[in-house]
Amino acid sequence: MKSLNLIIISVMAICLTSCSSTSFLGNYSNFSVNNDGVSRPSEFPVLRATGYASISRQSGSTKELKQIKAMRASKLEAYRELAEQVNGIYLQSNSSVNSNTVENNSSLKATIDGYVHGARVLRQYPIGDTYATELELDTRVIYDLYDIRGAL
Repeated sequence: MKSLNLIIISVMAICLTSCSSTSFLGNYSNFSVNNDGVSRPSEFPVLRATGYASISRQSGSTKELKQIKAMRASKLEAYRELAEQVNGIYLQSNSSVNSNTVENNSSLKATIDGYVHGARVLRQYPIGDTYATELELDTRVIYDLYDIRGAL
């Protein structure tokens, strides 16, 4: 139950993205939690993510091999974006300064850890030297998967 609550709440969060785009469809106001668990919302948002990968920067001896690797990389990037939307992102930042308060060292680390269940590939296509993959995740599928498992 707590996992589903975290998933639904994370879905509503806006995450930092790089090399990907996000779109949210649906109304989040129909979600409710009671003492017995999560009640079935009347509407479920649909999450979409697009991952991009450069074709020419892939390792490989032929153009075709580079394109296949870019296809895989763009798909993984899109799944990473969906994982950010569903599970959230953990950010860790460190900074150090000297006695003159001049910044010496600064770093930012982002970590994503989680599962994406029920996503489907909408399209994969090249755009110039870049390959794009569009994924869609209907949160109704997530709800139904948890319901089948008895996790609600």
